[in-house]
Amino acid sequence: MARSATDRESAEKLWGMIKGVRIAMMTTLDENGILHSRPMATLPHAGFDDGTLWFFTRADSPKVHELQEHWRINLSYADPGDQNYVSVSGIAQLVRDQDKIRFLWRDILSTWFPKGPDDPEVALLKVTVDQAEYWDSPSSAMVYAYGYVKAKLTGEPPSPGDHAKIAFQ
Repeated sequence: MARSATDRESAEKLWGMIKGVRIAMMTTLDENGILHSRPMATLPHAGFDDGTLWFFTRADSPKVHELQEHWRINLSYADPGDQNYVSVSGIAQLVRDQDKIRFLWRDILSTWFPKGPDDPEVALLKVTVDQAEYWDSPSSAMVYAYGYVKAKLTGEPPSPGDHAKIAFQ
């Protein structure tokens, strides 16, 4: 996980921000060297204690084929309403552990996997995070108004809020 006390605090804040968004844009690299992004639901009940994020997928999906060649990925989370943004880089791997699949399974997943957790095409993507960055900006209208007035009066931009880079591993 994160290396220092400050990193641990930042990692806890990062996890809180990720849990609040739930859907990430997962970016992989295809066989032609083109970046490909798609929405993926983070499994918040899987936790983040060891710096790992989990996602359900089909074992034969295009993203899995892309990961066989290029296993590094990026996950982007955005909550514009609260002005929270997260970028996570890591290594993804396909996991076919049936016990883990059953443990992480929730009934809502039947929407995407109607045959249930025992479907042989159901698999997990394990993302081992190696670095992350977040931006937690003030989101209230009053803070924006204050920042605008301050910038006009002083010529200085307002404080962008909290920002951290976190190294894992």
